[in-house]
Amino acid sequence: MFRPELVPFLILIALPTFAQAQGVGARCAKVGDDDKTKPIPAALVPQARQLFGFSKETPNAVIRNGTSYRCMGGKAWLCNVGANLVCGKANASQSLPGAAAFCKDNPGSDMIPMAATGHDTIYEWKCVGPTAQIVRPIVAVDPRGFIADNWKPLD
Repeated sequence: MFRPELVPFLILIALPTFAQAQGVGARCAKVGDDDKTKPIPAALVPQARQLFGFSKETPNAVIRNGTSYRCMGGKAWLCNVGANLVCGKANASQSLPGAAAFCKDNPGSDMIPMAATGHDTIYEWKCVGPTAQIVRPIVAVDPRGFIADNWKPLD
């Protein structure tokens, strides 16, 4: 049942949420680029749900706790962490201590697991004898150095 006397109250509740969502976009428009990732405000949970394809059964808290934003090119970009998804900057190093240690223990291995390289590396690795070697790049990075496929623009 519609209760007109509640309309002002409902507007007061919705305004801070709307302002939070607008604030992220306005902040990014102002700063341009900011590589520091920040937690999304509650107001962005519906957009994050849609961007990352979460079901309606996924609790809002799960989406909010796993999603961050940053500013690139004056726009807000969102990332949701996952088992192998990293929201921090990509590691483009061509020498990884974990890969080197793995190859010393497993010389000649045709692959080095991400447990040794880290999930943020942009390369596939193998062992040539006891030496870690890059096989090929496996992910692209965006202009700010983050794994491009992990970030989606907030429209």
